[in-house]
Amino acid sequence: MLGHIKSKENTDNDTMNPSVLITAAGSIVAQGIIKSLKLANQVGKPVKYRIIATDMSLQAAGLYRCDKGILVPPSSSPDYIDAIIKIVKEEDIQAIYIGSDQELLAIGNAAECIERETEAKVLSNPLEIIYIARDKWKTFEFLKANKVPCALSSLPEDSDKFIHNIGFPVVVKPREGYGSLHFYITNNLEEMNYAISRIRKVGWNPILQEYLEGDDVEFTSGVTVDRLGKYVMSSISIQKIVKNGQTYKAYIDDFKRIRSSSEETALKLGARGAINIQAKLQEEEPKIFEINPRFSATAPMRSVAGINEPDIVFRNNVLGEEIKIEHYERLICMRYWNEVYVNRSTYENTLKAGKIDGINSFIQNYF
Repeated sequence: MLGHIKSKENTDNDTMNPSVLITAAGSIVAQGIIKSLKLANQVGKPVKYRIIATDMSLQAAGLYRCDKGILVPPSSSPDYIDAIIKIVKEEDIQAIYIGSDQELLAIGNAAECIERETEAKVLSNPLEIIYIARDKWKTFEFLKANKVPCALSSLPEDSDKFIHNIGFPVVVKPREGYGSLHFYITNNLEEMNYAISRIRKVGWNPILQEYLEGDDVEFTSGVTVDRLGKYVMSSISIQKIVKNGQTYKAYIDDFKRIRSSSEETALKLGARGAINIQAKLQEEEPKIFEINPRFSATAPMRSVAGINEPDIVFRNNVLGEEIKIEHYERLICMRYWNEVYVNRSTYENTLKAGKIDGINSFIQNYF
């Protein structure tokens, strides 16, 4: 059974055609948002999205799969926010989706300015939530203070006490990192110290974390919270098999205990909109080890199952719909590689113009 939406329906018979902006169109997160909004366009809902994509790279596939693609400076550039504001005004954008972790803070810090100077809504969690969730030590402190079962963690300066209490193996990873980049499972002091030094060498700060057993009991849960932070609009849990830091096989089911823990955590944190919570089952108890304050790369899987988070968050934040989804389909998902092809002249013209209109690419249906 597909998710049933109880909402304050639009009384206008005409389909709404809002323009939305999705940043970092080359990323797996942004492409998941694009897929979800395109799926929403196909199923006869009262909203049909016009999708504008941005990226700093000419080789971002999403630029060529949307209604318009526009090149922008990197998010670290002092010109980045001005470029975003200019696009929002020129394209009459109603909402901005953030497609990469690097841009969360850049756009988050400028959200008030963007919303003040334009009519667009930044569909992101409050800045204080982003700061907590993007810092794994602050995340641990929050979970511990709120008595939420989680992976025990320590800073390197307290490693002796930590190792004495839990022993090896120990996970070492960056406090501010994401995905599997500089993720280490260490089995002794020498390995642990090497991992700490490697993370510091690239300019990040390491954190030690309890190793949670069982790759087959890892879950990613998506929760959407209404714009006022009062109630959970939807939640969906996926048991995942990970390869190179990304979910490549997934089991979508009810997983009531995992969902309940994730919903409770999202509300305690004060989330608004979409948030993604990672956990493992340890002796039938969910233990959270990471929180991502954004849409997930598994968003299209969730959308096919009946929980279209990008659509839900837009309709709640921009249209004011009160949404509550209670059910979704039980599915098994197997990911595979695919390709986007662009004519050489299209590619070169995009380089010259800095933008592209329409879907100027193709995907071969050979699988």
